[in-house]
Amino acid sequence: MSTTTIRLDDELKERVAAAAERAGKTAHAFILDAIAQTVEQAELDNDFHQRADERWARLMSTGESVGWEDAKAYLEARARGERPRRPAARKLVR
Repeated sequence: MSTTTIRLDDELKERVAAAAERAGKTAHAFILDAIAQTVEQAELDNDFHQRADERWARLMSTGESVGWEDAKAYLEARARGERPRRPAARKLVR
């Protein structure tokens, strides 16, 4: 395990110490958790954007999409516990 030094201004250092105490953690553990959460969120954001880019590319190449009303009805039925048929994709009208 390596060591990394970070510089915190006094106000932030005090805030971290107070928040860590409220959380029942050491300042070190609190900072590690904060870094881990931030890295995980950045990875999730990256995965989301990558998936969105792939879907957009597929939409642009095929020109097919599911209309909002069809998608909404499908999702509402699923939320009610039903097992509806998936709506069919159709060509976009330009």
